[in-house]
Amino acid sequence: MLEIKNIDCSIKDSEIKILEDFSLKINPGEVHVIMGPNGTGKSTLAKVIMGHYKYEVNAGDILLDGESILDLDVDERAKCGLFLCMQDPTVIEGVSNSEFLRTARGSITGEKVNLYTFIKDMESAMSDVGLDSNMLHRSLNMGFSGGEKKKNEILQMKFLKPKYIILDELDSGLDVDSLKIVCDNINNYLEENKEASLLIITHYPRILEYLKPDYVHILKDGNIKKTGDMTLALEIEKNGYTNINKVIGNDSDE
Repeated sequence: MLEIKNIDCSIKDSEIKILEDFSLKINPGEVHVIMGPNGTGKSTLAKVIMGHYKYEVNAGDILLDGESILDLDVDERAKCGLFLCMQDPTVIEGVSNSEFLRTARGSITGEKVNLYTFIKDMESAMSDVGLDSNMLHRSLNMGFSGGEKKKNEILQMKFLKPKYIILDELDSGLDVDSLKIVCDNINNYLEENKEASLLIITHYPRILEYLKPDYVHILKDGNIKKTGDMTLALEIEKNGYTNINKVIGNDSDE
């Protein structure tokens, strides 16, 4: 279980508070969605869970399977089963896709990765996500289109086999066909790994046509204002974020 307990979060060395008294509990096998206007802290939440160096948790705790992870570095959190599909995946020139994934997989499992088996599995997985096999030898995300970068993130997910998956605006940069491909791969992964959980951060409900959520949360002013099901996401699509008070049932102008 991933549990975020009453955290206050700010930019490091700054008094700018982004998340305030934020709490969320994600049980094994659940799919949660965070929606909200720009600047409400959605992407910050993803980075804070992963331990990004620019943010500081000033109060509260983040628990993974009952243990606090606040003192763990990013790589240690990844070894515990956390995975972030980034909004803008990092480009690393000089490190090939195959080198990156083989090293990461070995780091996660603690075992030496057989090269022949790895390449065979890699080529099959790349075909699944719609990437050309020549990208196996290209620098990580170097010269990739926005859609190819997102597919590459899902390729990493398939190889690293995380328990807790965070998708930060996966749908940005994807056309309709590519979105279906990556979502089919995510759904297949969840079907094969029943205990795996999913946290989706998005502006639009389009992706939720493929990844069916158990819970939809509306984030505003640094914490969750309302929780519902898919109908809440559809209400957002209908009323828009400019009418957020109507959606969350708040008649004030705050």
